[in-house]
Amino acid sequence: KVNPTVAAAQASLRQAQELVYAQQGFFYPSVGTTFQAERHKVSGNTNASSTIGVQGNGVNLLPALEDPYHEPHNLPSYYTFYTAEVTVGFVPDVLGGNRRQVESLAAQKDAQRFALEATYITLASNVVAAAIQEASVRAQIQATREIIAADQKSLQILRDQFKLGFAMRIDVAAQEAALAQIETTLPPLQKQLEQTRDLIRALVGDLPNGPDETFELDALQLPPELPVALPAKLIEQRPDVRAAEAQLHAANAQVGVAVAAMLPQFSITGEYGGNATQITQMFSAGGPFWSLYGNVSQPIFQGGTLLHQERAAKQALKQAAAEYQNTVITAYQNVADTLHVSLCDAEALAADVEAEASAKVTYDLTRRQAEIGYVDTLTLLSAETAYQKPLLTRVQAQATRYGDTVSLFQALGGGWWNRKEVAAK
Repeated sequence: KVNPTVAAAQASLRQAQELVYAQQGFFYPSVGTTFQAERHKVSGNTNASSTIGVQGNGVNLLPALEDPYHEPHNLPSYYTFYTAEVTVGFVPDVLGGNRRQVESLAAQKDAQRFALEATYITLASNVVAAAIQEASVRAQIQATREIIAADQKSLQILRDQFKLGFAMRIDVAAQEAALAQIETTLPPLQKQLEQTRDLIRALVGDLPNGPDETFELDALQLPPELPVALPAKLIEQRPDVRAAEAQLHAANAQVGVAVAAMLPQFSITGEYGGNATQITQMFSAGGPFWSLYGNVSQPIFQGGTLLHQERAAKQALKQAAAEYQNTVITAYQNVADTLHVSLCDAEALAADVEAEASAKVTYDLTRRQAEIGYVDTLTLLSAETAYQKPLLTRVQAQATRYGDTVSLFQALGGGWWNRKEVAAK
């Protein structure tokens, strides 16, 4: 499947490339052909003697209507006239206006290419983040169900003890409240799981009823080395920075286009063809014709249009420069924020892992005591519940830590240049 966002970005890149090709066509001469057929009727009131001598390239256009013994006939006359020609035009890019326009379009194409790379990175990051979220929610659901099962067993034991007079009603009510409280956390987790699975299907371009792909938290692991880059390298790696740079390049080229529009424009045009009253005579003697002429035009007064277009292009260049600077600053801020969050979340995960390990030791010792009859079942179930709760916290912290790595990968540019190198090989 292909995500529609990727398909749209790919089409946008292809469109930008075709616009570059289209503009490059102005570097070459243009060639065109025309063929024209005319059918005429000359009024019968026209003096025949004045029409007999009408010729086109040596060919009589009208049949002879003069009678040497009588007055000229007032009869209608018809004739057909054919013209075919080839026109060649060339506008030399003497002052570089077309070259700067091609340069601008090529820069915009580069911006679209980097936008496509950003789309790939964002999509990949979203898919991985959703997979981490699904794995985390699955683990939380499993731990919650185990807590619910332990609380249900504890409640059943307390109810039996209450019937026999070995437990108080307040103890039963407290356990019922604890069970009800933990049960309320399960439906939101199940809803989140289904929504996350729908999100994954949508991200890969599938429908919500598509095939399932499950993810487990234990199957995930952090990369051995995080892709930390030097600050100067970051400018080359982030596609949003490269796209802003390309837009700056395009704006600079547009200034050149605006300046060239104020300078003289040159053109050369040549024509060759033939005409006659019969197609077979178009290129016989007297039928062919040709012309060649050059043209130089210089705008003198345009009501200030060209001047203000140049000023507007220069302001657009300043805007693009400011946006590029802002993109670079935001990129550095994004990386710094992601690194700080990643370090803090790593410390939180380490603390949660330690808390879970301590609870696990307590649960294991309590289970061994229950096996030899040293503690009752209620104590064991209570220890199991006490272990599952820090397990829930650790699962959430672990998912957050994985998500931080995804965010750092995206903030550093996603490694699209490596994918490009592999594709080139």
